[in-house]
Amino acid sequence: MKELVETIAKALVDHPDEVTVTENRDGKNVEINLHVASSDMGKVIGKQGRIAKAIRVVVKAASVKDDLQVDVNID
Repeated sequence: MKELVETIAKALVDHPDEVTVTENRDGKNVEINLHVASSDMGKVIGKQGRIAKAIRVVVKAASVKDDLQVDVNID
């Protein structure tokens, strides 16, 4: 899951070297934290949060196969 979020985020931003993704697992619960440069925050969130929602939908769809509950946080 971490690699998926990192790949999507690096494709969206102007400064891909500043993208960091951390993953915390607790059984079937997974928390993914995405950090980007402050100048790229709008590109990852999008208008009315549409890109952020799309990232979360893709990650949740990918996590169904592994029977995981994934939460993506963007900061």
